[in-house]
Formats: sequence, C-alpha cells, structure tokens
Amino acid sequence: MSLTIKSHFASPTYLSFITKPSRFTGYNAKIRPNSIYHFNPLRLTYYQPKKMQAPVQYSPAPVTKCSLIEPDGGALVDLVVPEGERGAKTIEAESLPKVRLTKIDVEWVHVISEGWANPLKGFMREDEYLQSLHFNSLRLKDGSIVNMSLPIVLAIDDETKERIGSSSHVGLVGPDGDLIAILRSIEIYKHNKEERIARTWGTTAPGLPYVEEVITPAGNWLIGGDLEVLKPIKYNDGLDHYRLSPKQLRKEFDRRNADAVFAFQLRNPVHNGHALLMNDTRRRLLEMGFKNPILLLHPLGGFTKADDVPLDVRMEQHSKVLEDGVLDPETTIVAIFPSPMHYAGPTEVQWHAKARINAGANFYIVGRDPAGMGHPTEKRDLYDPDHGKKVLSMAPGLEKLNILPFRVAAYDIVAKKMAFFDPSRAKDFLFISGTKMRTYARTGENPPDGFMCPGGWEVLVKYYESLQAEEATQQPAPVSS
Repeated sequence: MSLTIKSHFASPTYLSFITKPSRFTGYNAKIRPNSIYHFNPLRLTYYQPKKMQAPVQYSPAPVTKCSLIEPDGGALVDLVVPEGERGAKTIEAESLPKVRLTKIDVEWVHVISEGWANPLKGFMREDEYLQSLHFNSLRLKDGSIVNMSLPIVLAIDDETKERIGSSSHVGLVGPDGDLIAILRSIEIYKHNKEERIARTWGTTAPGLPYVEEVITPAGNWLIGGDLEVLKPIKYNDGLDHYRLSPKQLRKEFDRRNADAVFAFQLRNPVHNGHALLMNDTRRRLLEMGFKNPILLLHPLGGFTKADDVPLDVRMEQHSKVLEDGVLDPETTIVAIFPSPMHYAGPTEVQWHAKARINAGANFYIVGRDPAGMGHPTEKRDLYDPDHGKKVLSMAPGLEKLNILPFRVAAYDIVAKKMAFFDPSRAKDFLFISGTKMRTYARTGENPPDGFMCPGGWEVLVKYYESLQAEEATQQPAPVSS
C-alpha cells in the first residue's frame, strides 16, 4: 500500500467552512447548509454541536477542556471490577462454565472494558450484531444513533455451547488459563461466517488476514452479554505504559490545556511525509484560532498481518521521531490503540474514527486507502483509495467528528526532503511506497536523505537485520552427498 499522503486543506485565503452550528470559539466561521459529501479540494468538514442555528461572530474565548467532544452514548463505560470486589467475583467466575479466549479475543475484552466501543458494555448480542453488520451503527434507547461499523463478537464452538447449557453467565478464560472476566446475561446465536465476511469486507475472497486468523477457525456460534473484567488487561511487554485508556487520554488532554485534539492513526513507521502532514495540520488549526492543538499519535496495537512491522519496533521508531525533533514532544501524545486490525477499508475506518471520539479527539486525519490493503488474489487495491474519507464524511453517528483529509506528500528530489506535491513540477517528486520502504530497510539500502529521521531509520534497519538472521538460523542445513 502506498505511503502517499493526501490532504485537502485550502490556503488560508480561500478556506471556508461547510459546517453545522458550533460552540467552538476563537475563529470566525462561514456557515452553509449541511449537505451530503461532495468532493471539493477546498472543503474542510468542521462539526459544531446543534444548539446554535445561525451564523454568529465569535470573540476569542478561554481555553476549552478536551471534553469539547462527548463520548458516544454519554459517560464512558468502565467495566473493570473495583479492586475490593475482585476476590468475590473471581470465586464466582471459577464456579461458572468457561469460555476460552484467544489472544485476539482478549484484545477485544481490553477494547470494550475501557470504553473504546462506548456505549457497548460487552460482546454483542444478536440485535446489536445485526445493527452493526447491516447498518454500521446502533440505535440507543433514547433513539439516538452511534456509529458501530465492526461487529465486536465472541465465537464459541458446539462443545462449548453444550457445556454452557442453560447457564445465564459464563467465565472467560485467557489463553494461559487465567480468569479474565465474567460475561453476564448471555445470549447465544448462530455465527453465519459467510454473511459476516461479505458484509464487513465486501468480498469473500481467500487471503483476508483477519478472516484467516480469527473467523475461519472460529466456532459456529456467537455469545453476547455484559462484561465484568476482573482486573485491567496488561500485556507485560514493556509497552503497557503507552496503553492509555480513553479516560486517561482525556485527563492528559485536560492537563495540557488542549483546545483541539487531532488524532493520527497508523500501523507503519513514521516517515517525514507523515510528520510534514501532522505539523502542517497543527499550523492550520492555529490559524483557525485554536491556541493549543494537541496531536494524538495513535498507532494500532492489536492484531496486524504478518508482514506489518511489529508493535514494539514501531513504538521504538516513533520514540526516535520525537527524540530527533521531527515531532514536538510538548504538543504530541504517543499512545497505543489496543484494537485488532481488520483491513476492512471504509467499513473499518469508521471504527477507528469512532473510537477516537471516545478518547476525546475532535479532529481525525484520514488519507489514502485508510485501513485498506491489496486485493488478496488480484493485483489491485481491495478498496477505492478515496472511499474511506468520503464514507467518513457521511457515516451515521460520526457527525460530531471533524474529518481532515490529507494533502499529497512525496519526496522532493530537488529540495531533498518530503514536501507537498506540486503538479507543476511533477517530475521532481518521488513516491516511495510502503513496500519500497521495507525493501530499502531489508536490503540495507538507505532511502533518500530527508525521507525519515536517521534514528528512526536505524531502528527499522536493525529490525530487518535481526529478522534475516533469525530466518537464516531456521533454514535446514544442506544435506551432504
């Protein structure tokens, strides 16, 4: 997948807003009637809550707390059992029929328990599953709609279903046999895998990473219910301090007096084109009147496909980017988003955006082919590269989130640095794909100067050197004649 970066910020001279009425202050906005998405390179979608219905001139206001965007469905859920109740709950869990979780199931328990999927309080029951699968959203009891584009479900096999019998509750056991949670008031229903795959990915072609890892080997039943997690999910991999919950992130945004939070998700190393985009976004937000916009650099930390750079390597590389001054540590928060990756394109990018609402981000940066991948059996992209950002601008339940599409950035061979693409001198720009970047690192060849900070590039080179050394030791010795 190409690392081409796209944005559609206009120059300040021509920038206008197509907005809904606002409580945000510190700038003057021209308000136009809301409409469905129309592709316009000068368009910046900027959401403002509904209580103001006419154009109003605003004067600068005091710094606003990060809660300028509310979690979906109200207060954040916290499904971790209080410490004083854990002993009794653990004893109860031990007495219940057990459901064994996979590593990825545990990642979903983590996601649900901290409120990333707010207001979801457990693995989906059938009515929630069907709404998510067919409508990409959930209707709450008050009639409001929240986005929920990915089914968050737990599969069980026939043997486990029989073992559960008529029990209303089950204990959830981790891959190592440790009790993780109680799932209460359960509902068991059929797991139609073909329908789930077709609706989520838009194809049932073989070779979809999440399908092969999770769905194909899963059981033919789904079990939903309310979660009570016995203790916070920890991975003990040296990275837990990066795994800030939505509640912790909101507190940190408040501590830093953020008046805007813009989230950037990635599952690749950060190169200078990414940094150019993030720094330019902050500059634009300052021009809009915000005083202290904070970047949430938020790499995905759950399941990824085998050829993606591992999380620990990515986090070390991101750290070097801050150490080398490519991004400002004072205005950047680096944290891990614990969700598994589906590679489901426009369907999945809605989930990524929705989760950042719950974390307190009111701006979300989206680029070319978000959450996409190459077609598993054909030489083409699985999804139209522009559909992700278009879908985000129209998705039900995401109206309050401000979508920031990318500009195009590439390597300027004249200036010898990453720069925004200038069509008038297209021959001066080099587009370096993710595949090309990994090839450079794997072969020990350096990319052009200015593509990535030296410290970050060294991390990648060392990773691929260690990978090649490991592969060499696993090769069978030649048979002597």
